[in-house]
Amino acid sequence: MDNFEPYELNEADIDKTIAYLKTIDPDHATPEDAIAYLEYYRTVIHELGHQLSDKELSQLYDDFSAKRN
Repeated sequence: MDNFEPYELNEADIDKTIAYLKTIDPDHATPEDAIAYLEYYRTVIHELGHQLSDKELSQLYDDFSAKRN
């Protein structure tokens, strides 16, 4: 992972998250809420990377990939 670049929030992701929040929790669909949501999940995913084994992380991705296709 020599070319790893940390994720940086951007307007497009914030806008998409606001649109998503409008569908699940319209009262909390503000830019501030979207940023908090994205930062929360960035932290959750980072922590999972430290807690799960390589096999568990691979299974997590496989589950995601199967649902996506």
